[in-house]
Amino acid sequence: MKKHWKDVALAPKQSIRDALEIINLHALQVALVVDENDQLKGVVTDGDIRRALLNNLTLDQTVDLVMNHNPITAQFDTPKQKLIRLMEQKSILAIPLIKDGRVAGLQTLKQALNQSYYDNPVLIMAGGFGTRLRPLTDNCPKPMLKVGNKPLLEMTILNFAKAGFVNFYISTHFMPEQIKDYFGDGSRLNVNITYIHEDSPLGTGGALGLLPNDIPDLPLIMMNGDVLTKVDVQRLLEFHNENQAQATMCVREYEYQIPYGVINGKGNEVVSMEEKPTQRFFVNAGIYVVSPEIIKQVSVNQVIDMPTLLDNKIQVGGKVLMFPLHEYWLDIGRLDDFNRAQADICALGMSE
Repeated sequence: MKKHWKDVALAPKQSIRDALEIINLHALQVALVVDENDQLKGVVTDGDIRRALLNNLTLDQTVDLVMNHNPITAQFDTPKQKLIRLMEQKSILAIPLIKDGRVAGLQTLKQALNQSYYDNPVLIMAGGFGTRLRPLTDNCPKPMLKVGNKPLLEMTILNFAKAGFVNFYISTHFMPEQIKDYFGDGSRLNVNITYIHEDSPLGTGGALGLLPNDIPDLPLIMMNGDVLTKVDVQRLLEFHNENQAQATMCVREYEYQIPYGVINGKGNEVVSMEEKPTQRFFVNAGIYVVSPEIIKQVSVNQVIDMPTLLDNKIQVGGKVLMFPLHEYWLDIGRLDDFNRAQADICALGMSE
């Protein structure tokens, strides 16, 4: 299927933010950078933007700073099967199609092939009390609060299911019967659901020690049950596997503006001044990929948080990577966040 390429096109001096919006809106992981004559100047991918964030570029900088200036292209009349073979050989997700020296189409691998399915387990942490969301959570587990017309937990499962994941484990503690009664064994959603129950809270990593011994010996994706996101879980898993990581943590860029002028000094001498500077950090997004060896390190009923578990691995030389999120992400921890999610949900197309 040749995509209407103009839907994902932008000019070289448009911002990285513009490219990001195009990639997220059309879910193609690619944007085409073209000039006023429709000549291809470069291609920007999901990975290019993530690398830009890691290299401290801002979303307001121009897209020509991060684009691939020499992308792989093909002629417009190239047969579909030949395009598929080329994309597989080059490990790329899309090929711009050229006719008479100008862009005339875009072939994507995702829509050219059938849906892939993954045996990798998915663990969703759904046992929290949600105390900051009271009174909404007085009689309802936080992941069962409806965002739009569906519980948050259902939206999370559907996002994974659309990407081809079918094996789910849900960690429960607070009002577990509501979750079990609603989802059952998962067959209504065409997935498999197994429940693991924490008799007492074990921290964000403790549920790993309760997983059954017969889970697939594959990297596991785990996610906090109070996160609403459109993260590309396929790309997340690919990133983890391609880099042979022992663990991967999703991170989100967070900006904080200091409300005062900052003075840098040497002794009692003023060296420089900066008025209300903005500091940028990567913060934990509550989504992880962990390899089987990490899971095996958590014993039954061990109380441990994920940051502590991963830091322990880092201290002994383990390979723990971060995966920057630029897709929609919201931690629904407070009433303001919950209200924002209600406002966002229709625009995001996640309420269907």
